[in-house]
Amino acid sequence: MVRSLIAYLDSVKSRDPAPRSRAEILLYPGVWSLAFHRVAHRLYRADLFFLARAVNHLSRFLTGNDIHPGAKIGKRFFIDHGFTVIGETAEIGDDVTLYQNVTLGGTDPANGIAGKRHPTLHDGVIVGSGAQVLGPIQVGARARVGANAVVTKDVAEAATMVGIPARAMLVDVTAYQRDFMPYGTPCTDCFDPEKQKLELLQCEVEQLQKRLAELMEERQAPVFRDDAPLFRERDRA
Repeated sequence: MVRSLIAYLDSVKSRDPAPRSRAEILLYPGVWSLAFHRVAHRLYRADLFFLARAVNHLSRFLTGNDIHPGAKIGKRFFIDHGFTVIGETAEIGDDVTLYQNVTLGGTDPANGIAGKRHPTLHDGVIVGSGAQVLGPIQVGARARVGANAVVTKDVAEAATMVGIPARAMLVDVTAYQRDFMPYGTPCTDCFDPEKQKLELLQCEVEQLQKRLAELMEERQAPVFRDDAPLFRERDRA
């Protein structure tokens, strides 16, 4: 148990350079949220729903994070800062990182139908601050969700999603994919979605200009037909 705790604290340290020691990480609200959730989830699975909710409410009061006792969470999960909401049927894989003010929300909360309503985050996913991941969608392994993005559709493995509604970035992931990306967003100008859109438009204009030049050359080239003036002059000679 001690070894697993040390391994977990080291995994947090690898994602957050701020703490100077493992003991400091033990004060993080995200770490306490996960500890409370482990207890609440066991009570939930034992059908002790009231006690599970009581632990959940205590956790929310102390940490600011609201994790439903029914949510399934894998190993080395880390909430950086707090004020995160995770719904009942959410499923989270290993080594997932959420930043502050993230919501893993559900759909149709008033229809009374039990079932999968919340997203599934696979291993290594990073969700930036303020992002909303909504509905029973799949977020592929190692995917990144940028800050304030709103994701309502499935996300491919290793994709980076930005914007409202969220859309995949247009740059090949092999150009920037790293083991860990803080806040789920590349912090360089070349990954600005608006600049990418402008570059695509410029590329389309260049292609159209090239095609137009080809058409103009074809139009200006001489056409050798039997009834062309060149052939008529030759026949007269």
